[in-house]
Amino acid sequence: MIRTPVKDNNIDAALKRFKQKVARDGVPSECRKREAYDKPGIRRREAKKAGIKNTQKRNRANNRGNY
Repeated sequence: MIRTPVKDNNIDAALKRFKQKVARDGVPSECRKREAYDKPGIRRREAKKAGIKNTQKRNRANNRGNY
């Protein structure tokens, strides 16, 4: 369980730190992933699409300075 101390009664700062810790642990993405069942084939297809997209993005970033 994540604990975040409140310093000087500053609830806003504590809430911000708490949200950052939760996001860093991957809780929101895990909840989104578990909302509905995905067939294994669909999961593989989406992973392949994401890999292609990341590769293209990396290639564009590497080729920017090569004009």
